[in-house]
Amino acid sequence: MKSRTMLYIATGLAGGALLGVTFCCFAQKRASEWKAHDRQRTPPETITPGETCRDAPSDAEVLFDGTDLSRWQQSNGQSARWKVEKGYMEVVKSSGSIYTRKPYGDCQLHLEWAAPDPAVGRDQDRGNSGIKFMGLYEVQVLDSYRADTYADGQAAAIYGQYPPLVNACKPPGAWQTYDIVFRRPVFDAAGKLARPAYLTVFHNGVLVQDHEEVLGNTSGSARGYQRHSDELPIMLQDHSHPVRYRNIWVRRLGEPRLP
Repeated sequence: MKSRTMLYIATGLAGGALLGVTFCCFAQKRASEWKAHDRQRTPPETITPGETCRDAPSDAEVLFDGTDLSRWQQSNGQSARWKVEKGYMEVVKSSGSIYTRKPYGDCQLHLEWAAPDPAVGRDQDRGNSGIKFMGLYEVQVLDSYRADTYADGQAAAIYGQYPPLVNACKPPGAWQTYDIVFRRPVFDAAGKLARPAYLTVFHNGVLVQDHEEVLGNTSGSARGYQRHSDELPIMLQDHSHPVRYRNIWVRRLGEPRLP
């Protein structure tokens, strides 16, 4: 059975002098090493959730609030060239994919997207875009509403690797939500893979990727990992279709809990 994805932010106990020692000791203990209801166990950090599930919580970084693309850039570092109007951004054909100005590793990402209405094209040439964590590991964006394509290339697929558990796609033009937990790959001192990346995806509130082990780079047919930084930008893909995005926020996550 797959382990449940856990969102973990470690904090120290109140009481400044004890913070460093307490954190190092407690944060590394495995769950099974704690006695039930131990009052010495480090409490979770308190945050303020959004009014609704789509609203950013207090510890999130807002990547797009509907007004500008100041937190995004082209691959060459220049300003992003997508269109912004009426609270959303829209892919401009052949303008290039855009990247967050800040790099991210383990994170929780929320975004909303809409495929062009009316629908144009078929198969992969129909409302195509994508979200690439670290610019390498893609969750597909595609108009998959009553449309045929290969299973591991439809909306919410881990592209070229895992089809979604179900097709939860809404009609063209309707706003859809992705809530994604990304766990970065970890490399040892020699550059060898010590832990693969994992993805959990909810599409319109439906679990469609359940802590799936990513097989490496999702671009092209050659799977596998090559060593890279612990944090890299998140990419939104220009696939020549006017896909729209809005309400994008991200939460940085601590290391997964020890089993």
